[in-house]
Amino acid sequence: MNKSLFQLALVFTLLVTFTSCAVIRPGEVGVKQKLGRLSNEVKSSGIIVFNPFLAKVIKTSIQTNNLEMSLSLPSKEGLSIISQISILYKIDQTKVTQLIRNYGVNFESIISSVFRSASADVCAKFFAKDMHSGMRADIEKAIRLKMMESLLEQGIIIDAVLMKSIQLPEGLASSIEQRLQAEQDAMRMEFVLQQEKLEAERKIIQAKGTRDSQKILSEGLTQEIIKIRSIEAFSELAKSPNSKVIITDGNAPFLIDSEPAKK
Repeated sequence: MNKSLFQLALVFTLLVTFTSCAVIRPGEVGVKQKLGRLSNEVKSSGIIVFNPFLAKVIKTSIQTNNLEMSLSLPSKEGLSIISQISILYKIDQTKVTQLIRNYGVNFESIISSVFRSASADVCAKFFAKDMHSGMRADIEKAIRLKMMESLLEQGIIIDAVLMKSIQLPEGLASSIEQRLQAEQDAMRMEFVLQQEKLEAERKIIQAKGTRDSQKILSEGLTQEIIKIRSIEAFSELAKSPNSKVIITDGNAPFLIDSEPAKK
């Protein structure tokens, strides 16, 4: 009985000694390497059993990673622009074995080298002021497409290239600020002139309306209407208990209050 237990313990010890396992977590893949040769099978999750004396498991993240770097970028006019760059990339799961076989597990140096070349080619086609304006998105897109030409076949996918900060030469930055200030002043002056123009048009329309109304009134005041208005005025005066002195030539009455003003 003791001999059987000893044999079982020996077998268990040998299994533990010559067998190991690796756990592949979500967001990563594993490739078994046995005697220096990589397996074509890529394990995306679960457990991989292997002999630790003959093989090992290489794990690689397939999540989106962020590679940050600071770089001096050339411009079309020959200036050097300092920029803080973020490169968002991930690994194509179907090409993990190929990528590890060609570049190993430290492939960020390959990405940075490709970026330096691509950014130099793209930025040399743009002026320095373009990198500090709305054209930055076009530059980022062009760099990304240039990098994908070299890296996509290798199994590296570039999700985005972000130029987070742009440091222009001091003289150029000052001139850009002055130009922007001049543009704002011109827009402000244009707004003021537009307001003055609208106000002038309003006054012209108002003057025309006053003129037309006066013309209509003058044309409508005939002698008959004036006589009717005078009769109406005398009728109202007749209703008043106060005595009045009326001096008139028959056309335009003038009224004088006969009662002295009370002190």
